[in-house]
Amino acid sequence: PSFLKFPVCSPHLSNMCVACLRTQVDISEGIPKQVTVHFCKQCERYLQPPASWVQCALESRELLALCLKKLKSSMTKVRLIDAGFLWTEPHSKRIKIKLTIQKEVMNGAILQQVFVVEFVVQYQMCDDCHRVEAKDFWKAVVQVRQKTVHKKTFYYLEQLILKHKLHQNSLNIKEIHDGIDFYYGSKQHAQKMVDFLQCTVPCRSKTSQRLISHDIHSNTYNYKSTFSVEIVPVCKDNVVCLSPRLAQSLGNMGQVCVCVRVTSTIHLIDPSTLQVAEVDGNTYWRYPFNSLCNPRQLEEFIVMDLDIIRDQKLGAGAGVRSNKHTLAEVWVQKTSEMDTSQQYHCRTFLGHLLNIGDLVLGFDFANSNINDEHLNKMNPHHVPDVVLIKKSYDRSRRVKRRNWKLQEMARDREGMDTDDERQYQDFLEDLEEDEALRKNVNIYRDASKIPVESDTDDDGAPRISLMEMMEELSLADATGGEGADMMTD
Repeated sequence: PSFLKFPVCSPHLSNMCVACLRTQVDISEGIPKQVTVHFCKQCERYLQPPASWVQCALESRELLALCLKKLKSSMTKVRLIDAGFLWTEPHSKRIKIKLTIQKEVMNGAILQQVFVVEFVVQYQMCDDCHRVEAKDFWKAVVQVRQKTVHKKTFYYLEQLILKHKLHQNSLNIKEIHDGIDFYYGSKQHAQKMVDFLQCTVPCRSKTSQRLISHDIHSNTYNYKSTFSVEIVPVCKDNVVCLSPRLAQSLGNMGQVCVCVRVTSTIHLIDPSTLQVAEVDGNTYWRYPFNSLCNPRQLEEFIVMDLDIIRDQKLGAGAGVRSNKHTLAEVWVQKTSEMDTSQQYHCRTFLGHLLNIGDLVLGFDFANSNINDEHLNKMNPHHVPDVVLIKKSYDRSRRVKRRNWKLQEMARDREGMDTDDERQYQDFLEDLEEDEALRKNVNIYRDASKIPVESDTDDDGAPRISLMEMMEELSLADATGGEGADMMTD
């Protein structure tokens, strides 16, 4: 019959079809269709009531969960089936979510409904950003200082901090001319940094605090703490003159020594006997000594003659000798005085590296005017004419062959010296030459640099093998790009 072609209300528990039931019942009643969410523009975080701020990318799972929590109290009588974002302009200050809910109505009939909730984004500054704007955001500062011309120790310290991730708790890092400042939001984080510094470099520290405010009703005090850390003013490749008492306590070694490494202690070597000793921070502050030269005062010499000393007898009470170095007597001449016959004779600990004709950097005591209390009291016959420090290689070739890099801390720079780049290159060369020093440093392979290999360019300069390098991990933004599927699956 023809009347069967027309739709007829199917019998139901409520005796109404779904279409008619929807006109009578709205299961989304009581659920707000417009909700406000608070967003901080400075740190780009959303407020998660009551007082926490979370980082959420647009159309991310975290943002969806945050928005649904806003509706949780009004959706207790319905069942949430599905929720998803509707596209809106990124700068529209609107977030739209399409919700699918179910509810049992009228004698057991289950009704499903789809509707849209609009979230209006309102700007509100979080407490952390408030303190930053008020210039009162830090509660403790660690001031690290070293009174030296060269920054080798700071570069080494930076790599240790990066490896152990000690910089993540700092609010700000500011680099100044003779040191670096770490700002923290709590005194405990600053104390943790001070403890780390005392374990990794020879130093001493002092603590002071300043009263900011005091509440007489609750008897609470607000202090700002300052930790002052002073690192010993000695760097790698410095020539030092020890006091007679300290030299005697270290195994009757010579007073004129060379610093070969600075870790948690100062590693010294006597260039005339190969005796080695370590001086910790407490010993240094009891018997202090200064560097006799800075890297700019080193001169270039050429080896004219070399004689390895095989059997060296040490006196009574002598300390430990180095097995990694070779004692030798050399005749050297300054490259700036090649037109003269002036040559210098000295002993050196670089006998395992030097050959006749090699270039070497050293400090000329014979033609220098040094004002040092310990050196001035020494017998002039015991002061060497020249102290050789390190073998010299062509820097441009080393830079060209270097296929690795280091990470750097993000920090504010003030009063930077134009000599910083040269000092940083010196530190990279020290890592190539000293295997023990780079064990505590994360070295990454530089994929952007392809070293040029050539037989004519190989001058014997030390290199870092690929086995010691790490692959740098780089993930793209989780909201899009390479790594998006991996982060969201």
